This record gives sequence, structure tokens and C-alpha cells, in this order.
Amino acid sequence: MPELPEVETVRRGLAPVMEGRRIERVEARRPDLRFPFPERFAERLSGRTVVSLGRRAKYLLADLDDGETLVMHLGMSGSFRVLPPESGAAPGAFHHPRSKAVAHDHVAFELSGGATVTYNDPRRFGFMALIPRETLMAHPLFRHVGVEPLGNELDGALIAKLFAGKQTSLKAALLDQRLIAGLGNIYVCEALHRARLSPLRLAGTLKPRQADELARSIRQVLEDAIAAGGSTLRDFAHADGELGYFQHSFRVYDREDEPCPTPGCRGVVKRIVQTGRSTFFCPACQK
Repeated sequence: MPELPEVETVRRGLAPVMEGRRIERVEARRPDLRFPFPERFAERLSGRTVVSLGRRAKYLLADLDDGETLVMHLGMSGSFRVLPPESGAAPGAFHHPRSKAVAHDHVAFELSGGATVTYNDPRRFGFMALIPRETLMAHPLFRHVGVEPLGNELDGALIAKLFAGKQTSLKAALLDQRLIAGLGNIYVCEALHRARLSPLRLAGTLKPRQADELARSIRQVLEDAIAAGGSTLRDFAHADGELGYFQHSFRVYDREDEPCPTPGCRGVVKRIVQTGRSTFFCPACQK
């Protein structure tokens, strides 16, 4: 599933095309994705102007001029393709195969100015919803979503407070979306390695200095991934067709049995399974 940097990359790719544009026509080519489309979905969107395009955790949020918000989630394989009128094809270089089958093009947004944004999702685990902006944060999708890891609120003191007394593993606590929003398996592994913290240790055992370092590492790894355009594992692609290259900078993720890249460390990256997910870490320097 795309993680926060991937979703933020998609947002940045779509914003110049969608913000300030009127949605001239919407074509929903099936009645549902993971969930059914909202009632009168195409009718409610047609004629509306996209005021701004934001993100909360792994959700894209298109604020509309009538006070509603179009909420979009990419699921596991969702992606957007932008077709500008002057080229007739998606811009960008495709370095890995991406679904182009018309059968997987489920929603098309025709925008003023001539561009069309098409949502493609072979596995159909993504979804779209329409929610009044004034009630958005109270909606069940967002009511219990945790703090944004790139916001000013996240620091060592907050992490220490969130994790205080928790007997779950540090890896599981970081993946808990009710505590910190948008962190997924890849970037948790990478942040823990940068902070030299074991994914196996109990979350409630962090010392203040370690919590500070973890907060810095989370922010750094996410910012580095966004700058590189996301990790682009398997199905993920940018809104403009470009693919990211942060996977070439992974320190531990998917690098089982490789030497630990920490200077002076002679350890080897190991893979274990925690709550059904692969965890990559260095037992020598992550304590």
C-alpha cells in the first residue's frame, strides 16, 4: 500500500492540474471500488471547482467550492493518470510497468482547461467519498487518526507521551494509525534504523533522548522520500507518470543479509516477521 510519501507525491503531482479547476464532467465506470460510490457521485461533482488539494494521513482531500470534500484513498494499487490536452498522453518516463488497461480505469475527471485525470485501480482496494468539510475530522475515517508526522506537533516529548506505558513493540506502536498517522512498514523500518532503535523493544521503554532522535528520524526519512518521489514499490506511480527512486536509498528495508550501512557497524541486516509484516533491522546497532 502506498505510504505517506507516495500519497504526498501524488498530491503534489495533481495539485497544479486540479486546484482552481472546474470539474466539467465525471465518469464513474463502475458502481463501486472497495466501497460503493456516494449517492449521485458524478452529479454532485460535476460543475464544482476544486478549491485546494490536501492530504490527511494517506488520504487525498479535494476541497470543493460547495463545502464538500472529495476524499480519495489509493488502496494497494490505485494511481492517477493526467492527460493534458496538448500531448494526449501521460507525461513522464515510465521506468516500470503500470496498469494501462482501460478495464482498470474506473473514474475519469474532465477538468476545465481540457485536462483529464483518470483513476486506475486493478485491485480496486481504493475508494472515494464525499463528506462535508465542516464535519470531516469528526467522520469515522478521520475521527481516530493520529498526529501528522510531518507537522510541528510531532516531537520527542509527544512520542514519549503517546508511547508511555505501552507494552507493545516499538514497531507496532509506530504503525498504529491512532497514534501517528500515515507511517507504514517501509518508513518505520527505515526510521528505526536511523534512530538505532530495535523494532522489538517495548514502546514504553524509550528514554527522552531516544524519543527525540526517533522524532527527528521519522521526519528526515519522510522528507527524504518525498524529495525522491516516494519509494515506488510494485504498483505505485506518480500522478505525472514519473517513478520515485528512494528505494535505492533504503538502508535496511528489503536488504536482508546485506552489511549494515551504519558507519563502524559490522552487523548484517536481518528480516523477521512482526504481526504478519516483514521487519528489516540490524541487531548489532539497533538496541
